[in-house]
Amino acid sequence: MGSDGRSGDAAGKHIYDRGGANGKRVQANLGAQNHAVVLEDADPESTVKALVAAGFGAAGQRCMAISRVVLVGGAQALVPRLVELARSLTVGPGTTAGVGIPPVVTPQAKVRIERLITAGVEAGATIPLDGRAYKVDGYPNGNWVGPTILAGVTTDMVLPQ
Repeated sequence: MGSDGRSGDAAGKHIYDRGGANGKRVQANLGAQNHAVVLEDADPESTVKALVAAGFGAAGQRCMAISRVVLVGGAQALVPRLVELARSLTVGPGTTAGVGIPPVVTPQAKVRIERLITAGVEAGATIPLDGRAYKVDGYPNGNWVGPTILAGVTTDMVLPQ
């Protein structure tokens, strides 16, 4: 939700409606639910590095962030390395050199993210890396969510978006 209480998709919906009303074709990709599919023949190290950068850069708060990864067959063996690399990221103020994950944008965003993580675990997913209740020294009131990886998510699980 935006600071005015409206959905973060409000601007996109408005543009879509106005464009359509004026006879324009409009494609509006709202919700930013981007997926990556990794096959068994993918280069392990370059794939893991790309996934971690795409998933955790800007605290995952950018339109092209990869929020879901489908590891096909033997590619599931990449999970421990994904966890290791994601765990090595530094969480902290975005103005500090070497920080890989800045705070999320609002306290409400932090609450929402942690609620989604909890819902995934309650639905039966495992959590090899849990970033809930993350603390950064010197910033007790920051909107910190550490790198988090849910695994074992199946297509029959109903996880909130």
